[in-house]
Amino acid sequence: MRYLPIISLFTLLLSLALPSHAAQQSLLKRTAVKQFIDEMVTKHDFKSNELVNLFAQIELKESIIKAITRPAEAKPWRDYRKIFIQDSRIQGGVDYWNQNRKLLERAEAEFGVPPEIITAIIGVETRYGRHAGSYRVPDALATIAFDYPKRAKFFRKELAQYLIMAREEGFDPLSKKGSYAGAMGHPQFIPSSFRHYAIDFDGDGKRDLWESNADIIGSVAAYFKRHGWKKGEPVTTPVSVSSKDYKSLVGKGLKPKLSLQRIVSYGVEHKQPLNQEQLATLMELEGRHGDEHWIGLHNFYVITRYNHSPLYAMAVYQLSQEIAALRAEGMH
Repeated sequence: MRYLPIISLFTLLLSLALPSHAAQQSLLKRTAVKQFIDEMVTKHDFKSNELVNLFAQIELKESIIKAITRPAEAKPWRDYRKIFIQDSRIQGGVDYWNQNRKLLERAEAEFGVPPEIITAIIGVETRYGRHAGSYRVPDALATIAFDYPKRAKFFRKELAQYLIMAREEGFDPLSKKGSYAGAMGHPQFIPSSFRHYAIDFDGDGKRDLWESNADIIGSVAAYFKRHGWKKGEPVTTPVSVSSKDYKSLVGKGLKPKLSLQRIVSYGVEHKQPLNQEQLATLMELEGRHGDEHWIGLHNFYVITRYNHSPLYAMAVYQLSQEIAALRAEGMH
């Protein structure tokens, strides 16, 4: 067996110990990063030296690229559903509702969004705040912005929004942690959503989606209100199909475009009493026991503004119904 000379061995160990430093130096040499820094200086009045110092500390993560290439929404409904509709998450929702009852009631009174929907969003996103993400937000955003061309344009905008947000809110941009995609706090707002929709619901002068239950609950409700949530209206309902004619209606997008009366004329039947003139969309999901068919109404579409996936919106809706039912059962 041959042994490395002591000096060579030391050099090897040193190079293994300092990979991130070299990586960060190369990051600052990238043309795209230089352009980004110049734009932040020119368009948003940032100081170049401060951004250079920031990027010298940002770490690109291969695990982030791996995560964004295999999102849960790529799963069929039967597999996606069981991630979220679990006894522990349902009971956790009841506990969260009971602990924050007054805040949820206040949010409903002000924005018209029911407690079970707000609770389910936070339950699906972070298990009521217990899993809010372990990546530093600028690491996550920069990794996708500069190492994942497919989504680079969007995430460069989000990185810019995050830096502006950190300046507005008065915190160190390296101090916040979130998801692999840079979503933050218990409700997982991306930076642009934080800036546009987060609110100070406890009146302390800050918008805190990490520690303030009031701001968390109020911000989710405000987000839904701003995206058109209609108080007291249904969200979705299961339907049955009696012919193959319905197939031509499936996959036409998330936004309701056809009247319910028109959809019914294609052999689609529903039991819930609904206004036949309202617009709806027809969905076919791969369930455990075969295809499931659902009609998505306006408020279902509003849920998809939070995450543009019918599976996500269905998980939120079904979790909300399970939470509400279990809580009602416990109150009798």
